[in-house]
Amino acid sequence: MQRPRSLVSPLLSGVFCQCEPPGLETTGPLVGSGIAPASAVNSSVQPVAAALAADPCGGSLCGGPEHERRLYTLFQELDVNRDGGICINDLAIGLRRLGVHRTEWELRKIVKAGDKDLDGQLDFEEFVHYLRDHEKKLRLVFKSLDKKNDGRIDAQEIMQSLRDLGVNISEQQAEKILKSMDKNGTMTIDWNEWRDYHLLHPAENIPEIILYWKHSTIFDVGENLTVPDEFTVEERQTGMWWRHLVAGGGAGAVSRTCTAPLDRLKVLMQVHASRNNKMCIVGGLTQMIQEGGFKSLWRGNGINVLKIAPESAIKFMAYEQIKRLMGSDQETLRIHERFVAGSLAGAIAQSSIYPMEVLKTRMALRKTGQYSGMLDCGKKILFKEGVTAFYKGYIPNMLGIIPYAGIDLAVYETLKNAWLQRFAINSADPGVFVLLACGTISSTCGQLASYPLALVRTRMQAQASIEGSPQVTMMGLFKHILKTEGPFGLYRGLAPNFMKVIPAVSISYVVYENLKITLGVQS
Repeated sequence: MQRPRSLVSPLLSGVFCQCEPPGLETTGPLVGSGIAPASAVNSSVQPVAAALAADPCGGSLCGGPEHERRLYTLFQELDVNRDGGICINDLAIGLRRLGVHRTEWELRKIVKAGDKDLDGQLDFEEFVHYLRDHEKKLRLVFKSLDKKNDGRIDAQEIMQSLRDLGVNISEQQAEKILKSMDKNGTMTIDWNEWRDYHLLHPAENIPEIILYWKHSTIFDVGENLTVPDEFTVEERQTGMWWRHLVAGGGAGAVSRTCTAPLDRLKVLMQVHASRNNKMCIVGGLTQMIQEGGFKSLWRGNGINVLKIAPESAIKFMAYEQIKRLMGSDQETLRIHERFVAGSLAGAIAQSSIYPMEVLKTRMALRKTGQYSGMLDCGKKILFKEGVTAFYKGYIPNMLGIIPYAGIDLAVYETLKNAWLQRFAINSADPGVFVLLACGTISSTCGQLASYPLALVRTRMQAQASIEGSPQVTMMGLFKHILKTEGPFGLYRGLAPNFMKVIPAVSISYVVYENLKITLGVQS
């Protein structure tokens, strides 16, 4: 049987020496690993001779003139326009000539990581320094995958490492991953094969597979009930986590504002629509404009945007504290642990900002001149109905977190794992359209499951704003709706709610990506 041809160009595989670096022996764990001293790695760009001196073998053959010549040959091959620097375009063309394909995002990350003088390209010294620094990180990843400490990675070790991060792949898929890197047909990967395959690839750690698939921070459909995204230790230490949250909050604000007319129409249909008072989408929008003008389409949007910041911050902090209480020593939780921690964090966040939810509903339902603003609305509710009015619908809202968060997470993880098993042979990056599709489908399924509870919550929040309406309990309202309107009555307003999902997800993603660049988020 013919062995699959290696995907790595001989020019690339010859850049580093093929000796086993210290610490990767088959007799013990990786200690020392022959990595350049931290001072050498973290300092500014050094002369090439100093960078080459950090060669793991330290010999004249591997780290001497011959090695420098091979590095310079590779540099010239990638420097397509021969200007002494490798830009993103050079890297794309040069790697393609060598049979290596990288996405534009991956190319940008490579150049950004090595570009010390911020001129948008890598000169030879920066290029060598990047390769050395990247090799160090690759060794650490190799060791984390090498569970048996035998200097080789097999299919079972790949499956276990990904399973620890909540990504389940089959043995066949693990073998596919192995075959893409295995040059000698042994169905195991040694250090040289691992390094050669990942040379000039920006991935530095296995959790990046998870980070590609963040969606809670990115996608905002108006209901902040999703399980929070995981942040790596590095992101928490460098402060990247709050930049992600700020970018997500800004994206949510723009997304909610753009889809506010559909959101207000949903609330009106949830509260007022019935068998005797049928409301259609066009008719509902027309009625809103006739009653309060075009501006009235955005009633309730101000408080809806305002509550993003406190809710996101509280949920994130609660999630991190719950992770500690659960005693997890993993950087990322398993799926069932994420569901439990995320649901509890969501309940804490919702409890903290729930009065704002009531205000949002009342502001969306108000008639022209009824309230002068959010503060006026809050004062009138407090004086006429008391403090308890700010927690009407609290129980169905809390109960709705479980089906929404659980199904959204389960569907998203199922779609993610299905994509990884079928398509993630050369890269874990799913691309924009796959992310948007998975986020849209999972959010839609979550909303569909929790919608009856959301409708009952909204009607309970709105009770006092409807003159003469009976003050009923959650179960009483469920029975009343089923008796007078049937099961369909629990899904009033579902059409405009689903109509806003695709534009909300798309807008929030685009804004999020642009805000990440502005805030300097590295991902």
